[in-house]
Amino acid sequence: MSSLVYCTAQFKPRPGKEKELFAVLQSLEPNTLREDGCVQYRVTRHIQSPFAEGSSFPIVFHEVWRDLASFEQHCQRAEIAEFFSRYCEAEDGLAEDWNVCIYTDEPEEFA
Repeated sequence: MSSLVYCTAQFKPRPGKEKELFAVLQSLEPNTLREDGCVQYRVTRHIQSPFAEGSSFPIVFHEVWRDLASFEQHCQRAEIAEFFSRYCEAEDGLAEDWNVCIYTDEPEEFA
């Protein structure tokens, strides 16, 4: 077991804004990868395959953090807060919807 925190951050772009939103999200990668505690931080886009026919938002960040404190510190960085304010929460933002969840690989009864 580990103290790692796994984050899946999904984004649904407004119609016609997928490329623009993907580019903005990619621009967050370099600074985040330099953060203490960042193990992995990669934005991806959904592709089609007959072996993976599930549904998802079209753009997904796959993140791994050393621990919960590192993840929470990342979320409080000005660059990240500004992204959500400008591109998600604003009425004219690029994202129509988003969903951010974190996970652990520790069993529930782990102390």
